[in-house]
Amino acid sequence: MKKFEFYAPTEIIFGPDTESRTGEMAKLYGANKVFVVYGGRSAKKSGLIDRVEKSIQDAGMTCMTSGGVVPNPLLSTAERMKKEAIDFGADFVLAVGGGSVIDTAKAVAIGVANPDVELWKFWTREVPLTKSLPFGTVLTIAAAGSEMSDTTVISNDVDFDPPTKRGLGSRWNRGKFAIMNPELTMTLPVWQIGAGAADIFMHTSERFFAPVQGNHLTDEIAAGVFRTIITFGPRGVANPDDYEAMSEIMWCGSISHNTITGLGAKGDTSREGDWACHQLGMAISAIYDSTHGATLSAVWPAWCRYVRDADLHRFAYFAYMVYGIKKEDDLMASEMAIENTIAFFRKLGMPVTLTELLGHRPTDEEIEALADECTYRNTRTIGSMKTLDRDAIIQIYKDAR
Repeated sequence: MKKFEFYAPTEIIFGPDTESRTGEMAKLYGANKVFVVYGGRSAKKSGLIDRVEKSIQDAGMTCMTSGGVVPNPLLSTAERMKKEAIDFGADFVLAVGGGSVIDTAKAVAIGVANPDVELWKFWTREVPLTKSLPFGTVLTIAAAGSEMSDTTVISNDVDFDPPTKRGLGSRWNRGKFAIMNPELTMTLPVWQIGAGAADIFMHTSERFFAPVQGNHLTDEIAAGVFRTIITFGPRGVANPDDYEAMSEIMWCGSISHNTITGLGAKGDTSREGDWACHQLGMAISAIYDSTHGATLSAVWPAWCRYVRDADLHRFAYFAYMVYGIKKEDDLMASEMAIENTIAFFRKLGMPVTLTELLGHRPTDEEIEALADECTYRNTRTIGSMKTLDRDAIIQIYKDAR
């Protein structure tokens, strides 16, 4: 087995009614003044925010709540909340929501710990991230896996129009705890459940398809996540009241993005995934404000067909591990697996082309604009299965039409 490093310190509290333990967990990790970040009206209307506030207060702490986080979370919101949290004197940040809320909470935690630094400078790597406020999560959407991940994504709407989207990976983005009650996900729109399942699939895919491979157990864990989300994702979309399905989806979301599905294939650390689909999708979200998981399902088939000749055996191995497809012809096996995955995305209600995603066939000019956003105005390449420059990215977007 190859060397690796694995750091996943987030404590998981999983099951019905676990949000009642929010105060207990925050206090355990040293909180006195908790700044609560949430999204829209549903968290308030459902009574969840009130229950969380009560739990915090019953544990002897004070709290301040701040809402307004939107999908594809905005830098302007994070900056506003940073100021509110500093004025409040927060020593702990709590996210109550899904990936966008958690990513915003991570940004707030970074901002409070570094009050004199403009937040965006961490995302551009102008300033290294060396500290952050502790934070935790009450998860309400199974998708991004941000509750256990070391990454956070923010769209800069302050300096760019349309906003530009960037990710930031750091050990300081690991939460102290995540409270995970699958029942909180049962009231989500089925579109959101489907998009979440697609995102979970893709977090595993991005690590599975890598130019350097190794560690059989890593692949087995990844394949288990693939098979589980393929089984239970459509079940959750068909019946959100199915506790078994929603709980399996929720736990898949965490496992898919806490790095365990990518250990031991990058020399001394962890598998360096491909991540091209995420970069392709983030450009779409930045320009069209599209749902993240849906952008990924829209580009994945075209990406597969463009890069698979770099390691056709890996795609055939995926076909066997995930779908039980075994063919002497690796190309045939890979194509069958791609078609099976397209069928899975369709069961989730997700688009598998850009036309389906956007509601219109994108023009060549639109595709060039996407490529410019994806390459940061032609200043970078993406991907590791194949290195993709602007021309390659344009071709994949065209193939995805």
